[in-house]
Amino acid sequence: MKKKGNILNQEDVCPECKSTNIIQDPETGELICGVCGLVMKDIMLNEGPEWRAFTPGEKEDRSRVGVPMSFAVHDKGLTTVIGRISRDSYGRQIPLDTKLQMLRLRKWQIRSRIHSSMDRNLAQAMAELDRLTDKLHITSSIKEKSAVIYRRALENGLVRGRSISAIMAASLYAACRMTQTPRTLQEISKQSPIDKKDIARCYRLILRELEMDMPNPDAKLRVPKIAAIVGVGEKTQQKAIEILRKATKAKKTAGKDPMGLAAAALYIACHMCEEKRTQKIIADAAGVTEVTIRNRYKGLKEALDLDI
Repeated sequence: MKKKGNILNQEDVCPECKSTNIIQDPETGELICGVCGLVMKDIMLNEGPEWRAFTPGEKEDRSRVGVPMSFAVHDKGLTTVIGRISRDSYGRQIPLDTKLQMLRLRKWQIRSRIHSSMDRNLAQAMAELDRLTDKLHITSSIKEKSAVIYRRALENGLVRGRSISAIMAASLYAACRMTQTPRTLQEISKQSPIDKKDIARCYRLILRELEMDMPNPDAKLRVPKIAAIVGVGEKTQQKAIEILRKATKAKKTAGKDPMGLAAAALYIACHMCEEKRTQKIIADAAGVTEVTIRNRYKGLKEALDLDI
C-alpha cells in the first residue's frame, strides 16, 4: 500500500466500503478490495519482464541486469570491468589506436578499483578465497559467509600483523563450522600455504574477538562424506545415521570427535548390511586412526547393546 506522508492514495482506499485492505492480482491485472470484493481496476500495467523463463539458466541468460552484489568480491561486484575485447558490437576488428586506448583505460580502471590498503588487502584475500573454495568444492553460500567473517575481522583490526591467507583460511573454517559443512581443519590446511597450527590459532582469535558461537558438530552429517569415499550403499548410510541418532538420544556422543563417531557407526553399519569394509579403509577416508574407530566401535556397541 502506497502512502504519501500521512495521506493515502486514491487507489489504496475502496470507494465502496472505505477499506484499506487492497489486493493486487498481477495475473489478471485487477485491483480488488479484500473486504467487499469490489474490482476497483481491471487493467493494470505489468512491471515485470516481457520475456518468460522456465529454468534458472534461462532466467539468468535472458536477464539484462548486472551481477548481484557479492561479499566474495573485494568491491562487492559493483564497479565496471573493462575486458580484453578486440572487436566492437558488430563483430568488426577494432583499429589499433582504439585498441591501445582501451588497454590504457583498462589499466587505469583496474588501478582506480584498488586504491587503498584495505582494497588491496581484500583483493588478495578474495583471490585466496576463490582458490580455497575451488579446491575444497565449497558452495557459494558458504563462500559468501566466509567473506563476511573476513570483512568483520578486517574491520576489527585482526588482520594487521598476521597473514592474510591464515585469517582467510580460518574464516572459511569458521563458516564451515557454522553451516555444519563437513570440512576439517586438516583438509583446509592441505590446500592452504599456512600450517594447521597457525590456522587454528587464527580461528580461535576470530571466535574470541568477534564473539561468535559455534554449534555443536553433528556426526550424522559426516556419514555421507565418508560413505562416498569408501563406496557404500544408501541403505548402509541410513543404518549408520540411525545408530548415531540412537547414540545421541542415549547421550553417549558428548565430547567425542564427530568424524570418529561417524566412521565407527559406518563400520558397524557395513557389518550389519554385509558390506565388507576394513577399519583401515574407513579410517583413511575419515582422516582418523584405526585405534579411534576401535574405541568408538566398542563404545557404541556397549551403549546400544548391539549384537555384532
